[in-house]
Amino acid sequence: MSEELQRIGVMFRQKRQDMNLSLKEVENATSIRTSYLEAIEQGSIGAHVSSIYALGFIKQYASFLGYDAERMIREHPAAFRMPSQKHEFTYGIGTLEMRGSMSGGVKWLPNLLWALAGTLALVLAYFFARAVGIL
Repeated sequence: MSEELQRIGVMFRQKRQDMNLSLKEVENATSIRTSYLEAIEQGSIGAHVSSIYALGFIKQYASFLGYDAERMIREHPAAFRMPSQKHEFTYGIGTLEMRGSMSGGVKWLPNLLWALAGTLALVLAYFFARAVGIL
């Protein structure tokens, strides 16, 4: 990652140590895993998670430590400029081949049975009400 991100990581570590907090305590308070907190403090968070998660974790950690995250982004734009990532998606078994396919399973049968049972109940109720003299 960038040298600027490493400086921010050092700043975060110093602030955390000044607050006498362990990484485990920060993890419990922020729900960010310890390994990701260590990566933020080392300036290598982008190597562990996608850029959008890295940015969110850094903002959350900054806010927890008492820093203004938005101000930090304005002051250090290069550190928060994460490289765009291209994600490859290949179609395989279990993706589009089965989606929307009636042959993919008999998922419609229980719905059909419930609809028939409901219709039968309504018809029986009608004839019962007619026999009793309600209708």
